Amino acid sequence: MTLDALKEQVRAANVETVARGLVISTFGNASGIDREAGRIAIKPSGVPYAELTADQIVITTLDGVPQDNRFKPSSDLATHVVLYRAFGGIGGVVHTHSTYATIFAQAGREIPCLGTTHADYFRGPVPVTRALRPDETGASYVEATGEVIVEAFRDRDPAEVPAALVQGHGPFVWGPTPQAAVQNAYLLEEIARMAYLTLTLAPGTGAITDHLRDRHYLRKHGAAATYGQ
Repeated sequence: MTLDALKEQVRAANVETVARGLVISTFGNASGIDREAGRIAIKPSGVPYAELTADQIVITTLDGVPQDNRFKPSSDLATHVVLYRAFGGIGGVVHTHSTYATIFAQAGREIPCLGTTHADYFRGPVPVTRALRPDETGASYVEATGEVIVEAFRDRDPAEVPAALVQGHGPFVWGPTPQAAVQNAYLLEEIARMAYLTLTLAPGTGAITDHLRDRHYLRKHGAAATYGQ
């Protein structure tokens, strides 16, 4: 992938988070990675989305070291770097403060798989991280945010559940491309909204059975998928 193509992908992904109602003000960021070329592209910090151009997208090394000092990278860069290191199959990361997903994060609650809409895209509950310890909110805070996400996936496949809720903060979402990560962030917000409203109407609602969950997930994903053309 050319550098210009990577920058444009990431610019478009950032703008799409606003178009889909996932981001207000500058509360969010999207990035992409070119592993072969050894670079990450991410939104510049604090730049309004309406003014964002591909030329402003910040390029860093795979260690998060900026290669151009004209613009500062997003303040969440170190979290993105941790996720790219830990989850080798992902090509894009999106962070938002979308309303319903953030409500669950603030409540310290995972998003349970209450129905087949959820199961079509997330094979099980969307996890919430543990709370960060006092020593993790110092100089290494942003990196520690990524580390608690990775910790929450010790027994989960990040390809099957491509999102996590950082307790007291908000969602981080990923996918094979920046555009796929935006789509997953949009789906996450919708299933969070459905879960919130379901639990408001019927607080005792439990998760659907594993076999129904897997039937819906696997018909859209994997070698035996039957959905689509």
